[in-house]
Amino acid sequence: MKNKQYQELAVCGFAAVKALEKEHPERIRRLYFTAERAAQFGDLCRFLSQEKIPYNKVETLDLEKLCGSVHHQGVVAMIAQPEIEPLTVEITADWVRGGESAVLLDRVGNANNLGAIVRSAAFFGIRNIVIPLDEAQSSVTTSSYRVAQGGMEYVRVYSVRSAVRLLQDMSGKMVRFGTDVRGAAPVSNMARLRAGKAALVVLGNEEAGISPLIRENCDHLIIIPAVNAAVESLNVAQAASIILYELAKE
Repeated sequence: MKNKQYQELAVCGFAAVKALEKEHPERIRRLYFTAERAAQFGDLCRFLSQEKIPYNKVETLDLEKLCGSVHHQGVVAMIAQPEIEPLTVEITADWVRGGESAVLLDRVGNANNLGAIVRSAAFFGIRNIVIPLDEAQSSVTTSSYRVAQGGMEYVRVYSVRSAVRLLQDMSGKMVRFGTDVRGAAPVSNMARLRAGKAALVVLGNEEAGISPLIRENCDHLIIIPAVNAAVESLNVAQAASIILYELAKE
């Protein structure tokens, strides 16, 4: 939930706030928690006290109002609204030189799915997430932070004006994988197909999948083969877990 007056975002959920405490405690502007959680944030409260940053023990209903959700797990940290860094040619050049792979989202509109994808990316060591500046694409929200279970602290989220243009620019530099139910290559072939090169993996919209122009600008269309053909596909977040596991293989 955003606080538009102060340009803040509520980060809620025990794992999310604990990761924030570990990696970026200086980003916290205010901290609120229930009496039951007080002992688990003692070290953070001492840090905040030294930095003259306010914290307070509150009731559950107060937390619900702060984050706009009942899923706060007893703690809410207010941070500055994250600014999504524009992706530049210098950044992608570093990816290519360092062999760093990335995930490009094509209009993934559900914040919970975005959070789950971030969680999987962080788990498998994929540090780069790219989202298009498109109203159909979810951005970083309270919900995505919570569902990411701390993963937001271990990835970098970038923005692009055109996902298609990015794919075109990466032609010959990164292996471009599109996820598609009509794909010809099983996901298990990813390591062989990329042959040690950095990869750019596109995950598509929850209902429509990747767009036709995205499909045309991929080197390989990959598929997760179904055991039960009656179920056509997985949720994008579930599919991401399998795909990123394969991407992390050397």
